[in-house]
Amino acid sequence: MATFLFLYITILTAMGVSQAKSKCTTVGIQGIVCAFNGMSFALVYCAAGISGGHINPTVTFGLFLARKLSLTRAIFYIVMQCLGAICGAGVVKGFQGHNKYQMLVGGANVVAHGYTLGSGLGAEIIDTFVLVYIVFFATYAKRNTRDSHVPILAPLPIGFAVFLVHLATIPITGIGINPARSLRAAIIYNKYHSWDGHWIFWVGHFIGATLVAVYHQIVIRAIPFKTKARRTAWEH
Repeated sequence: MATFLFLYITILTAMGVSQAKSKCTTVGIQGIVCAFNGMSFALVYCAAGISGGHINPTVTFGLFLARKLSLTRAIFYIVMQCLGAICGAGVVKGFQGHNKYQMLVGGANVVAHGYTLGSGLGAEIIDTFVLVYIVFFATYAKRNTRDSHVPILAPLPIGFAVFLVHLATIPITGIGINPARSLRAAIIYNKYHSWDGHWIFWVGHFIGATLVAVYHQIVIRAIPFKTKARRTAWEH
């Protein structure tokens, strides 16, 4: 459900900007970025206590590699995320109508003219690394034991990460960082160019998530965290 709501709001916003004759009459690129940022923050915050706030197969895959999720749960989450994304895109197409939806290319992620597939792949790897890195360390258990405010504030840096990577990479690939989002457009829009290069939105994301998981397991978990002893009044 969280992924369904995420895709419904964000893609409808993006397509609303695309169909306008003048960007001055719309929320513009910044509005699209804010839609992704705001929905990421809200949905992670709301769903964290139910499922851990999983709305992105890349993050789920990274947490599985870091042994924070079982294989069964990871597969279940990823399948549900993809189904939710496809349903969200289907509802958007229903509101827009077939002709308008096709004219606006279904909000599909494609590598922009002037960039190579290698450039798109590199951008997606780096953006995914940034997002998954922030997710890992915003929710890191050893931080939670030292800082009681961390569980409450964790969705905030995650939302900001989504905001910043969208600003950087929308001109290159339309910004994927969520393969379920890229898959739903390819399936619902289902035109050749939506599948051309679609693999980078899976390969790039999983490479980025794998790099973070390896870094976390080999480097961060090997660092001893020392908690500062708090002195009470009677200890003075």
